[in-house]
Amino acid sequence: MTATSCRVGVDIGGTFTDIALDVDGVLYSTKILTDYALPERAILSGVRQVVEQAGLRLADIDQLIHGTTLATNALIERRGARTAFITTEGFRDTLEMRTENRFEQYDINIVLPPPLIERDHRFTLRERLDVKGRVLIAPQRAEIDALVERIAEGDYESVAIGFIHSYVNGAHERQLRDALQTRLPGLSVSISSEVSPQMREFERFNTVCANAYVKPLIKSYLDRLVVTLRQEGAECPVFMIHSGGGIISVQSAAEFPVRLVESGPAGGAIFAADIARRYRLDNVLSFDMGGTTAKICLIEDQVPKTAKTFEVARTYRFKKGSGMQISIPVVEMVEIGAGGGSIASIDSMRQIRVGPHSAASEPGPACYGRGGLEPTITDANLLLGRLDADNFAGGALRLSVSSGADAMARVIGQPLGMAPETAAFGVCEVVDENMANAGRVHAVESGKDIADYTMITFGGGGPLHAARLCEKMGVSRFIVPAGAGVGSAIGFLRAPFGYEAVRSAFVRLSEFDAQAVNAVIEEMRVEALGFLRQGMPEGEPQMECTAFMRYVGQGWEIPVALPFKRFTAADTAHFKAVFEEAYTRFFGRPIEGPDVEIVSWSVRVSSPLPPVDHIDMVSAAYRAQEIARRQVFDVAAGGFVDAGIHPREALQVGARVDGPAIIVERETSTFVTSNFTATVQPDGCLLVVRR
Repeated sequence: MTATSCRVGVDIGGTFTDIALDVDGVLYSTKILTDYALPERAILSGVRQVVEQAGLRLADIDQLIHGTTLATNALIERRGARTAFITTEGFRDTLEMRTENRFEQYDINIVLPPPLIERDHRFTLRERLDVKGRVLIAPQRAEIDALVERIAEGDYESVAIGFIHSYVNGAHERQLRDALQTRLPGLSVSISSEVSPQMREFERFNTVCANAYVKPLIKSYLDRLVVTLRQEGAECPVFMIHSGGGIISVQSAAEFPVRLVESGPAGGAIFAADIARRYRLDNVLSFDMGGTTAKICLIEDQVPKTAKTFEVARTYRFKKGSGMQISIPVVEMVEIGAGGGSIASIDSMRQIRVGPHSAASEPGPACYGRGGLEPTITDANLLLGRLDADNFAGGALRLSVSSGADAMARVIGQPLGMAPETAAFGVCEVVDENMANAGRVHAVESGKDIADYTMITFGGGGPLHAARLCEKMGVSRFIVPAGAGVGSAIGFLRAPFGYEAVRSAFVRLSEFDAQAVNAVIEEMRVEALGFLRQGMPEGEPQMECTAFMRYVGQGWEIPVALPFKRFTAADTAHFKAVFEEAYTRFFGRPIEGPDVEIVSWSVRVSSPLPPVDHIDMVSAAYRAQEIARRQVFDVAAGGFVDAGIHPREALQVGARVDGPAIIVERETSTFVTSNFTATVQPDGCLLVVRR
């Protein structure tokens, strides 16, 4: 077989590694259990499978685009490199003091997330810049040399450097980096003026520490991946998806791995946005549930909501401030530890708790029969009849009902005096409520009412839980795209080449310095283009400029889209007008009197998105006939009901499936509860609507 275009998307999750192969528009896909010891081994196995399905060879692959949660998991599980942090004298404890905000004001027993770098591994240097980047105290060579020796004696693998006001002037950070690398050539060094040149020292310090912490791990992995692929005959270039949803080279990803922290979830948001474009949907809720986590993202006007800061691993009821704050451009979403492998337990109040700990792929849920002893969401779904023990993952993995029931009974059922099936129902209800609550919180934080939104769901567990989630959140319909089980991997193939440079450059409109502003924007444009040109095909890139603005005296700013051009002093009137328009959209009305200031700038450069074929939704034309029936627990019925089983590949356009029913496919299953009806759309999507 010959192909004019052959591209592979690879998403490494906490439980499964998803592979999607696009050959001239035809998709082939598979799921492989993630290999924690050598993640590239699972990639190679999965790529071989899809290439063989397509009748091709590894050498025929033109491009491999990769996203991974390895960086995220390393931060959450604290299993990165031995890392030191060097900062300005007097600011050693910034990481521990945080912003002094309490994310739960009335909890007298509040526990703050521990800093990534412990105090014994934090060092200081006597140096200082002012807010405009002018040198107040120059670092002395003798002090630098002494500090370098202390780092050498500490046997560190990686060092993070973050000085006060270095986002304006990074000269002192570069000076110290040069000294470290001259004395210790093998040392990995990250500096905040390159990783995250933005104001607010806590977020900037946290970000550079996170980058340094995972850098040796990610660089080693990416080097092995490229070498392994080439040894097996795949000479194709390897690209990465970054957290902002664009494609960058593997070399850039290895240098700034903190940009990969949300790369897998970002692919899912891109996948949902592509579906939204095809169906002309302006208000979409993306719901991605995998083996380890669930991710919820708002997509408005067919574009995922973005931000320049986010949090990893919120520890307290999804509240802002309870996670590890990272300051990079990112597709904004809420992520919780609720996936198929999330472990269920009972707390001291005899209440069921689910997650955030996961059985992952090793040993996996109890029903996998691979040594897992704890009950998980997958075990619960199996006991409730939503999964077929003999046809899980297309029959590649046979599930043990008895093992799942034993684990559920021992940990949940017996202590609470209930049957395993009742315990399984409780586990699913708890996790569904957790996810619904996370969605509500995310919507409220964004000032949105999601009742009128359409949910687009994917991932191995998303279609199984979407109907119940919609019932809890008041959403009336959801879409399950074709290939939903490997949605993030498909999203990688829909993503543009892109990079977003963000930099703090403070200016008030009443004192607007057009020359200085234009110089900053030009530097950012050159930086972004430098990353883009490492892989982008020939063509004219799209450029977007965003200013983060606020009234003087306010503590936070809002994003305001501006035209990409050279600015003059005359543009300040337009700046104020568009800011007040955006401010009114956020807060109801503008404020008269105070001056307006711009705190930070963003320049995004990307390849243009290809046009899509628009799809008109169709009504049901006929009622599909099931191939089998089995007992499935349905909440609306309050017990087990006789549900029809429908293979998705057998359903034609216009086929109607009334709940309760299970629509099965290789990588996932869609549970249509008795309150919903599914209809197959022209592109193979399932439109599931509340009756």
